[in-house]
Amino acid sequence: MKIRKTIAALATVGIAALALAGCSGSSSDSSDGAQTGATVQQIKDKGTIRIATFTDLKPYGYTKDDGTNTGFDVELGERLAKDLGVKVEWVPVNADARVDSLRSDKADLVLANFTVTDERKEVVDFGTPYMKVSIGVASPESAAITDPSQLEGKTLAVNKGTTAEQYFTENFPQIEQTKFDSKTQQFQAFKDGRAAALADDNTYLYSWAKDNPGFTVGIKQLGDQSFIAPAVAKGNADLLKWVNERISSLTSEGFFEQDYNDQLKQFFTDDVKPDDVVLTRDEVAAQTK
Repeated sequence: MKIRKTIAALATVGIAALALAGCSGSSSDSSDGAQTGATVQQIKDKGTIRIATFTDLKPYGYTKDDGTNTGFDVELGERLAKDLGVKVEWVPVNADARVDSLRSDKADLVLANFTVTDERKEVVDFGTPYMKVSIGVASPESAAITDPSQLEGKTLAVNKGTTAEQYFTENFPQIEQTKFDSKTQQFQAFKDGRAAALADDNTYLYSWAKDNPGFTVGIKQLGDQSFIAPAVAKGNADLLKWVNERISSLTSEGFFEQDYNDQLKQFFTDDVKPDDVVLTRDEVAAQTK
């Protein structure tokens, strides 16, 4: 009797183990190559695309007094939704929440001044870039700095821990840097005349120079360019393919130049041109090779 019970128990355990192994194998197989995030057709069927964007980063994504969303990224999102034939559900995010909005399935797409980096590529899929950013140098119009060589023997204001500080330390060690803990301190020192020039992201400087007459961005680009791009959930190949096709088409038809004129031009100085900020047709083509 005991032997029969033991055999029966072992058989039960064996069947259970096989069942668990089968379930485990099935789960693994289904996850390999599985679609992550909503497909284009699913978004169309739902009638809404959820787009994560800033609500406080003027002029890229911000909320107007009447509560509506506006800005460069917002205008792009509205156009993509129109091309899909759906409405937009705006998902407010800050910088730290952009990745999580995709990973937690709170958003289908991120359009939030999102800079492409190798680290971020590991957790989201970036689409074709539509904006570019690099180091710029601002200076007084009366003593404009148009080349780094003009800074030798002068002082450059930088923010500690920034790309600008690293770039000048590595490439122009002979230029004296005055380093500050915050942008507020950095820009105030520059305005007070404690530095001949200031280095920071060029897109930030364009807007700052507009608000501070008497200053100009004499050097618009130094070092490697970084790119701003849309992002989807890691593995969402279907939506990524559609977005990439639309970015290329919109670039060809001049949408981004018009978006620049609608949303950015008023915030920048007159010497800044659309192709200083948005990617040209040739630049987009180079990014998609």
